[in-house]
Amino acid sequence: MTSLAPVSDAPVPASSSKASASEHPLTLAVDVGGTGLKASVLDGRGEMVTDRVRAPTSYPMSPDRLVGALTALAGPLPAPDRVAVGFPGMVRRGRVLSAPHFVTTKGPGSPVDPALIAAWDDFDLATALATALGAPCRVANDADVQGAAVVEGRGLEVALTLGTGVGTAFFMDGRLLPHMEFAQVDFGKGDTFNERLGNAVRKEIGNSKWNRRVCLAVEYFDVLTSFDHLYIGGGNARHVKRDRLGDTAARVSIVGNTEGILGGIKLWDDGHLGLRASSSRRRG
Repeated sequence: MTSLAPVSDAPVPASSSKASASEHPLTLAVDVGGTGLKASVLDGRGEMVTDRVRAPTSYPMSPDRLVGALTALAGPLPAPDRVAVGFPGMVRRGRVLSAPHFVTTKGPGSPVDPALIAAWDDFDLATALATALGAPCRVANDADVQGAAVVEGRGLEVALTLGTGVGTAFFMDGRLLPHMEFAQVDFGKGDTFNERLGNAVRKEIGNSKWNRRVCLAVEYFDVLTSFDHLYIGGGNARHVKRDRLGDTAARVSIVGNTEGILGGIKLWDDGHLGLRASSSRRRG
């Protein structure tokens, strides 16, 4: 089972006057990050029809507050026919199973609030956003979304995203495999991938030492998966030094941070991911 969400049952709004018929369907693509919320609208070819908009991620971030923030962010953009969201946590069928950043009081590294853990547990984010935005919505883990934008569909491909935290996604011949939260797995000295490679520790130890850890992480995934290719993305990908990657460098690409947006259309490209969309819709 993948972390892709089925189509929600919210009605599709009227088409935006800013787009011609040839550009439809318009997809509102949202990249939810630990430090920033980003969105744009993509046409039927996957090209942006408007500049990307951004707002800082504020804390504490309850589910209702996130839905409100994303609704406000999308307000100035052309009305979409559908919505695609990349979320930093475990997502299955549109429901949030974990939200490591958003269960904290002041963001990553701050105390965890039990009330936020309860609020996010099994929260149906896809349906909540579909209702708020008036368009069918799919939600997936943010690394899954970014990976979908860059994989070429040949062999085993891994996406490693480096930003506020760490994200991973795995694809076999272009098919998205079940999501695994390596961010929460031990990566040495009792610390998780998030704690060893996240943005806070990068600032603390400096880029040189942080790059050594990135190299170790790439080697870890090579031993674990024998990947054919690995893509490094996210806001901190720009700090990665290819010459530090050793023998794996030839099988590693560093990609831009916009893929978190551009991958949104892939959530609706079932042939690309080897999945079939759910056609079920509740009445009422």
